[in-house]
Amino acid sequence: MSQNLANPLPPSSTIGILGGGQLGRMLAIAAAEMGMRAHIFAPESEPPAAAVAHAHTRAAFTDAPALRAFAAATDTITYEFENIPPDALRDIAVDTPLRPSLRSLEMTQDRLAEKQFLNALHLPTAPFAPFADAASLAEALHTTGLPAIVKTRRLGYDGKGQYRLRSEADIPAALHALNGQDAIAEGVVDFSAECALALARREDAATAAFPLTETFHENGILRRALAPADMHPALQARAEEMTAAIADALGHIGVLTAEFFLLGERQSGANAAARLLVNEVAPRVHNSAHWTLEACAVSQFAQHIRAVSGWPLGETRARFPVEMRNLLGDESADWRALAAAPDASLHLYGKAESRPGRKMGHITMRRSLPA
Repeated sequence: MSQNLANPLPPSSTIGILGGGQLGRMLAIAAAEMGMRAHIFAPESEPPAAAVAHAHTRAAFTDAPALRAFAAATDTITYEFENIPPDALRDIAVDTPLRPSLRSLEMTQDRLAEKQFLNALHLPTAPFAPFADAASLAEALHTTGLPAIVKTRRLGYDGKGQYRLRSEADIPAALHALNGQDAIAEGVVDFSAECALALARREDAATAAFPLTETFHENGILRRALAPADMHPALQARAEEMTAAIADALGHIGVLTAEFFLLGERQSGANAAARLLVNEVAPRVHNSAHWTLEACAVSQFAQHIRAVSGWPLGETRARFPVEMRNLLGDESADWRALAAAPDASLHLYGKAESRPGRKMGHITMRRSLPA
């Protein structure tokens, strides 16, 4: 699709980034490589992104005066995670472009709204139903069946706020853990694989998709990713079509990532369109596409900065097959051996405290096909 490049942000522009985690860190590095400055807004005193950024505003996401000052010092604003109060951003989005927009942020903050949005686009998902108490959960399970997964509608990531119901015996403990929060029940899908696709979209609706990535999770946390996924090309085409439909419906600007369940045979071309279910949507760069830093001419982070700045979208093909592994907790303590691994790239996020399950870094290695 043709690109209208009439008013791109020039080098030396300042990109405001809401959030100071590892995604913000890698976005800031990408901005610097394009000759731009990154200004981080985060409540922490020393967030990982601030170590590589031009400036850091330390304030709460509800601090309206600090947000206005931050917006005045930037040329466009983006975000590295979606758990930001939308009301705090409405004022600053009037005068400084917020990319992606509040619509993308709000839709992905509520799991029920997200699922309803996807179904309205005729994109298939696992069966789901909302609930708030024991009676409504019993009704929801008539829709989803057992086993099921119950999740808080808001907040939560990497498996947080999620509980598996294998039988009715698990219901009391799940309700106790949810503690009255609005929640959603989702039916467990008998999938053959999980995969994800990151797609960038510009304001003029030009898009560019990265190769489909096969993902592997443990306890709700991504552990490994293989790219390009060893799957039939029809699945790549269908994933691109579905993800682009989501981005277009939102008017999304920047990278958007869709996570999928694959049903059936990964190498089957026939009826491939019916074999992908959308699991979740992230309105941002995503852990599953970290491998693009090494394997693509333009990484997902550089692509996001390009998209929100009005630059041309870059090449997305994988130049070689890769495996990405997350380093959780004290796994990063073995950095000497990891750094010495042949044909591997080590990324450490500069986090001061290591906790079990916390993403401390990742490593990317070349691999041979098939996976």
